[in-house]
Amino acid sequence: MQLQYYFYTFGCKVNACDTAGMQALLDQNGYTHAATPETANVIVCNACTVTASGDSRLRTTLRKLRRTCPDAMLVVTGCFPQAYPEQVIALPEADLLLGTNQRVRLPELLAAHRPHARTACQIIPYTGEEAFELLSYDTMPDNTRAFLKIQDGCNCFCSYCIIPYARGRCRSLSPETLQECVQAFARNGYQEVVLCGINLGFYGIEWDGTLAEAVEAAADTGIERIRLGSLEPERLTDDQLYRLAQIPAFCPQFHISLQSGCDDTLRRMRRKYTCAEYAQICARIRHHFPGCAITTDLMVGFPGETDEDFSDSLSFAKSCGFSAMHVFRYSPRPGTRAATFPEQVPDGVKTKRMEQAQQAAYEMKAAFLHTQVGQVAPVLFERERDENFHTGHTPNGTVVRIPTKNAKKSLRNRIFYVRIEDSDAECCYGVLKNTSDAATANLG
Repeated sequence: MQLQYYFYTFGCKVNACDTAGMQALLDQNGYTHAATPETANVIVCNACTVTASGDSRLRTTLRKLRRTCPDAMLVVTGCFPQAYPEQVIALPEADLLLGTNQRVRLPELLAAHRPHARTACQIIPYTGEEAFELLSYDTMPDNTRAFLKIQDGCNCFCSYCIIPYARGRCRSLSPETLQECVQAFARNGYQEVVLCGINLGFYGIEWDGTLAEAVEAAADTGIERIRLGSLEPERLTDDQLYRLAQIPAFCPQFHISLQSGCDDTLRRMRRKYTCAEYAQICARIRHHFPGCAITTDLMVGFPGETDEDFSDSLSFAKSCGFSAMHVFRYSPRPGTRAATFPEQVPDGVKTKRMEQAQQAAYEMKAAFLHTQVGQVAPVLFERERDENFHTGHTPNGTVVRIPTKNAKKSLRNRIFYVRIEDSDAECCYGVLKNTSDAATANLG
């Protein structure tokens, strides 16, 4: 019987990296990818647990899969089972449970377990002594950008966050192995790699290394572009920024998590910076990378956040001039300190604050995109052309579209210089600067 798998991935890019690694592992052990879940023998749900809504989506998905795929083995892995094993064990649909470690054993565990037998739980608690678990892969189907997890775990224990319990302590991929992984992506035709982590700024903390060391290792492969995933602000020193600025392949796009622009709220969150320190970090980034993009996350409705606190938070966020801002409501996570805090904010208040902050985010993004008009930038096109446009990203992450009439053939996974001529609140629009030069356009 041919063994086929199908994956559902919830949550962040780190989960997407883990999924790619598990898929490669199954490929190496005789499995093939199923076109639909209905034709799969094994269905893996790689679960997130940052918010309660993520947990709910998993439960809904499992119920549907058990109805539509009654004979498949359903595997649940990821942050949700690692953080809340008792809740996941109680799910009647799951056949096999894994957490966020020991996933290299997936083929072995599948071979040893029969569908519809008693649920097998292989969730191993973290001890703090774990090494980085490498799940090797050199392709990401349907992606023109490669995402590589180079760091896992978190030591910070913010009061609202369950992730240190779901991912364990900080651990990193060695620079040597990182370089080998990026080389494999480059051999497979990828022009850009995005370095990801749970707390990416803490890369190399085990050996007193830095994130700049990781980017330098990736750059030595000759890959055209290197981009960073989400960062916490604490370890972005002036020296690191200087080193990053010396790397031609480095893309000047920084997602620096803010969470709140109110110092009182930041203290209750157990964040390790003040608003003034955060503003200094943004200033340092812009000093080293003129024209860069800085994006962020903003949480609204944290316990104890007053109307004045929220107003201060939003005013500070606006002053930072972000090119994009992801706004989300605080979601209590059992097991975190904030879940027990008094003065929980009512859902209706959270929603109103979120809507107000989203309007500010919309305006900031539109303003940033307008500043890109008139520039000429190299664009890596990442989607097959649709009826009207080819779409790609500049080094600073700006989404750019060009009319299909300017380039009839597919531009996917190629870099072309584009003159940006217009913008709206979602993206920029341009034309190829010089069609004859486009085929050899690169970051230089």
